[in-house]
Amino acid sequence: MLDAPSPASRASIGLGVVHRRRLRDIYRSAGWPCQDGIEVELLAAGLVLRERDALGRETLRLTDAGIGVLAETLAKNRARRDPHESLVERVARAMTREGRLAWRGLAVRAKVDAGWTIAMPDVFSIRHTTVEAYAEPVVHEVKVRRADLLADLRRACKRQAYLALGGECWYVIADGIAEPDEIPRECGVLVATGEAFVVARAAPKRPATIGFALWMALARATPVDGWRLDDAQMLLAGDRSDSRLDAAPGGA
Repeated sequence: MLDAPSPASRASIGLGVVHRRRLRDIYRSAGWPCQDGIEVELLAAGLVLRERDALGRETLRLTDAGIGVLAETLAKNRARRDPHESLVERVARAMTREGRLAWRGLAVRAKVDAGWTIAMPDVFSIRHTTVEAYAEPVVHEVKVRRADLLADLRRACKRQAYLALGGECWYVIADGIAEPDEIPRECGVLVATGEAFVVARAAPKRPATIGFALWMALARATPVDGWRLDDAQMLLAGDRSDSRLDAAPGGA
């Protein structure tokens, strides 16, 4: 068994995201070589090994050291995701408690300027109603790390896609990672403090319709459990034009 490369060895090749991504790609694939600089560095670090079959064809496979780097990367990514996923779950559950249908991790096309882009909001929700005009779609984007928030805010196209999908767009941020004024005014700001949500700035409400492509995406996806109503009359009551749910994270 090969020894895992030392931190000094990894630093010597500048082991970064591109190297870790290439290791993942090689692990998932048949191992055909790219013969580029990244591959050379991985070979030199002992993370990848060249092999030849009976016909002389060269392929790549991860060494035990390469598998160790992948496992380390997976553990780090999981540690970063856990707080984020926990907060996403809290927001989705809050939406269902307010009588809304909520989805996590949707991937839908959104019209931005003259083109289309893929939008993946952390939480997308609509009112539980049988009247399309009362659906009131809302997008929640969750951030628990300041670096992730700042990177997201630099992507104006992504934000415009969220605004195209929902009549309201909210950033839900962990307490202390940013000031509300750092987030564009077209979005609302919710601060997660302990087990509560504090509205730092309400999201502007805009007229919004749900296009056919989005309806199809919702039909293929499964909403967060908890949306079912025991009393059908509650659903009918929610369709009255003067009926409004109490304010919640998303102001539905």
